[in-house]
Amino acid sequence: MMLTVTPLENVGVEVSGFDINEPLTDEIKAELKSLWYEHAILLFRDQDITAEKQIEFSRIFGPLEMHPLEATTSGEHPELFVLENGSDKDKFFTASYKGEEIVGRLDWHMDLHYTARPNHGALLRAVVVAEEDGLTGFGDLAKAYDALDDDTKSLLEKLEVAYSFSMQRRHMRYVDLEGYEPGPYSPRKPADVNFPDFADAVYPAVVTHPVSGRKILEVVEQFLDRIITPQQFGLSNDESIELLERLVAHGKKPEFTYFHKWREGDMVLWDNWRAMHCTTGTKPGIKRVINRTTIEGDITLGRSLTSE
Repeated sequence: MMLTVTPLENVGVEVSGFDINEPLTDEIKAELKSLWYEHAILLFRDQDITAEKQIEFSRIFGPLEMHPLEATTSGEHPELFVLENGSDKDKFFTASYKGEEIVGRLDWHMDLHYTARPNHGALLRAVVVAEEDGLTGFGDLAKAYDALDDDTKSLLEKLEVAYSFSMQRRHMRYVDLEGYEPGPYSPRKPADVNFPDFADAVYPAVVTHPVSGRKILEVVEQFLDRIITPQQFGLSNDESIELLERLVAHGKKPEFTYFHKWREGDMVLWDNWRAMHCTTGTKPGIKRVINRTTIEGDITLGRSLTSE
């Protein structure tokens, strides 16, 4: 069995030449894991598999993490987190963007970033493909870091950035709020969706990947709040805000991102310690179902902030 690796547009690779339903040798498993750390984003196409096979395949990359909200998981397979548009729950995830209602749009983020202990990664499998829209974007923050100038890299090595959890998108400082209006059923506070009120999480502005050793730009727009004590490093508050705005825009450049248009049989695996992701959402009533398995994060990359 020989794996074929084909670059995707800008970042990530498609991996083919094997059937997940067939037994995979230890050599193939090791090669898949190596490709994951090398490229961060792996696409597998035309894989006709069961939920059990998705769970089994995901475990190649590490122990799986259960989602804390039972309502979002499969009753038969608690390892599966079901992402669904087109149901009666849409109203809770609907907002208006420049006059158009969109369900389930998410800004660029890293999962569980607000806890200081992000999960290691996740695997998405298309079950029902949206008739239109419903794209998932992936961004390689190692490549984004590599492309920074040396002066910026030197400055970032000294800095920490804080993330502040909020249910209200309009309170997030670095997302694009032009033309945005929350829906009438949008959650107003964490308790509305049985979430705790998370303390702020703080990360080095540049994180070293625990396995690959790659430098990762740890600046993503969702929940991004501030640089910690910028004056200690010669930055005014205004300069620190401008720096974060520049870095957010830099990470979203096309050369560091890939938007996946789903088709049946697709699976995408990403390294959440290195890659950010987003979703474009769908129009109300459009059916879309994605099954997700999550690889547990066993390393704390940031810290919870109790005082500054």
